[in-house]
Amino acid sequence: MNDQLVSMITQLVMEKMEKSTGSQTPEIAATPTEQPLIKFYDTVENRSSETIEAIATSQEPLIQLYQHGAPQRVTTVTSATFDQSVNDAVPIKPFQFEAGSLSASVQAAKKHTPARIGVGRAGTRPKTKTWLKFRLDHAAAVDAVYGEVTEELLQKLDVFQVTTKVTDKEEYITRPDLGRRLSEESKALIQQKCKPHPKVQIIISNGLSASAIEENVQDVYLALQQSLSNLNIDIGTTFYIDKGRVALMDEIGELLQAEVIVYLIGERPGLVSAESMSAYLCYKPRIGTVEAERMVISNIHKGGIPPLEAGAYLGTVVEKILHYQASGVELVAKEG
Repeated sequence: MNDQLVSMITQLVMEKMEKSTGSQTPEIAATPTEQPLIKFYDTVENRSSETIEAIATSQEPLIQLYQHGAPQRVTTVTSATFDQSVNDAVPIKPFQFEAGSLSASVQAAKKHTPARIGVGRAGTRPKTKTWLKFRLDHAAAVDAVYGEVTEELLQKLDVFQVTTKVTDKEEYITRPDLGRRLSEESKALIQQKCKPHPKVQIIISNGLSASAIEENVQDVYLALQQSLSNLNIDIGTTFYIDKGRVALMDEIGELLQAEVIVYLIGERPGLVSAESMSAYLCYKPRIGTVEAERMVISNIHKGGIPPLEAGAYLGTVVEKILHYQASGVELVAKEG
């Protein structure tokens, strides 16, 4: 079959197909409609014959940089099918870094609190110095919880050490109940070494901050000893408890039959100070003592109550407890 014959047959087939398609497709009456958002073109030539509207009606760039001052209006973008602008005209304020000086009210507040106020920012983030100080304080708090009181300090205080039913720091944090009970070996050691029925029994524990004990307990303990000695108040045998809780004073009070227990313990560290120590006091604590019967002198550290001052003050509180034979809410009621 030659090329001319193929061409003729092809032409006849094409004409036949066009006639068949034309007879089957109904005519659609043209009605005036709005211009569609999307147009389809069967050929490139038909597309090129249409007029395409410009997306932007203005020749100004979408982003402008200004050296000084602010522009009056925002550049708007006009759609191909909508005459209305996408954004209404909104005045633009140029970016400004924060003022170098703080207001008078913020400066006054900073003088009365160690909280992180008026520290500034860089964009949406804290300043580098502020962020590093925060990380440092957080690390100090972690070290305080997981740290240990040195053997050297215990030797200076001339105290022996006992333990609770806690086995490690993780258990101490997750099982407070175990920190409120002495181990069996510790009970035997306390009964062996401590003077029974003391007027005042002083106990020390790292609690949740070994750093607090390292920094403050020596000054507090020596000042308390001196204060009680001046008041002619008998002191029992002081000892140190590793990983103890506050309510442990109840079991010790029952074990030694002490009239007053003074419990020096490291407090939960914060992001302002990881060295805060507290002194809990109670008249004749026994197992089952409620919290309302306890008293506490807290915030003992160089940024709060000075350790020497706290020790001297604790002596006067002990004297008052012995005089009224009460502590906590009951003591306040009797004083009033």
